[in-house]
Amino acid sequence: MATVERQQLANGLPLHRISLPGTRAITALVAFDAGARTERPEENGMAHFLEHLVFKGGEKYPTYRDVNETAERLGAQLNAYTSHDVVAFHVTARAEAAPEAIDLLSDFVGRPRLDPQELERERGVVIQEIARAHDQPSVVAEHLIDQATFGDHPLGRKVLGTEEHLREFQRDAILAFRERRWAPARGGAFLVGNLEHLPGEDVLQEAFGRFPSHPAPQPYAPAPSFAPEILVEPRETNQSHLRMSYRPGLDVADGHTRAALAIYSTLLGGSMGSRLFDEIREQRGLCYSVWAAGRTLPDAAVLALGSGLDSTKVIEAFVRMREIVGELSSEGPTEEEVQRARAYAAGRRVLAFENTNVVASYAARQVIVFGDDPDPDAAIAELDAVSFDEVAEVARSAGDRLAVACVGPHEVGDFADGAG
Repeated sequence: MATVERQQLANGLPLHRISLPGTRAITALVAFDAGARTERPEENGMAHFLEHLVFKGGEKYPTYRDVNETAERLGAQLNAYTSHDVVAFHVTARAEAAPEAIDLLSDFVGRPRLDPQELERERGVVIQEIARAHDQPSVVAEHLIDQATFGDHPLGRKVLGTEEHLREFQRDAILAFRERRWAPARGGAFLVGNLEHLPGEDVLQEAFGRFPSHPAPQPYAPAPSFAPEILVEPRETNQSHLRMSYRPGLDVADGHTRAALAIYSTLLGGSMGSRLFDEIREQRGLCYSVWAAGRTLPDAAVLALGSGLDSTKVIEAFVRMREIVGELSSEGPTEEEVQRARAYAAGRRVLAFENTNVVASYAARQVIVFGDDPDPDAAIAELDAVSFDEVAEVARSAGDRLAVACVGPHEVGDFADGAG
């Protein structure tokens, strides 16, 4: 069983220790409520750009080479991610390397140099990342469905931002964004895994005390009401990428409701035994890939469906996928498929939580996004406890209004009965 301890550091940063038995690894992760949804319109892409820039060095490890080579000497893996919700930085290493790994991460993330010359070099790198994303139809489809679901709201904008914005960002503005959003009170440090080799309390206090204390930021703009659109990017390709998005009326502030949504999306399209996979792929042979997933924000739930398939089969798949959601809404799932989906969802989470990095990322989202319990055992128990009636209620809540996005040789009129 995992054990969870929490303390508040002098700078206001919460420090969570999650001990996991039976692992030889440790992950140290630091995250803040500073994702893309916290950006002002002219800042779109800045949260992600700042994520890149901090890897260029801190005070003790002043260059990107110092950071990278130190991680390699520790046998550690460094990485980071920016979502609409959070920005997070993490290092995973063998437990014996915990003191050095924590020292490295807290230095370049807590005390980044943000060297002007490195900023200019990395600007070009991120612009190439944006161009690469545009060359990948599946990624473009993800961007389009966000826009079709949330419109001109930060949740509807690309996390990567635009090339035009990247060319305009200046160092002073980036520092101002960091000072405004990287507030310890809206962040957290997480030590997850084998904690037997952690340094002493004074060392931990010094390391995580490197993050400056800033006032708590203003709340971000709440999710907008649902005004679904149909967005198509025509491309002369043999394969199309279809995305569909519903906004079920669920109280996702409740962890139990989030668990019920996870089980519903599993029986809809989250496994090889799901309704979408069985009918759209196996029975009809319309695609290789089809899926459904529940996406939870602190103030909204999204039921997302997607498929990559032969362009000539898109409309047939779209119509039938929509019908399947409607059938589950009106008729409900069966007891047997709820039992199967519940076991699969819980088992998948158990396997995922064998990875200390996954547990750390889960914990950060639980704490920072939802203000909830980061205990991984509680997350598994929550799935096990979901009832048939709760899953059936999630199915009913999907409704029949949906946003649609597609990349391929199509027109908006092909999906005319979609949004609304």
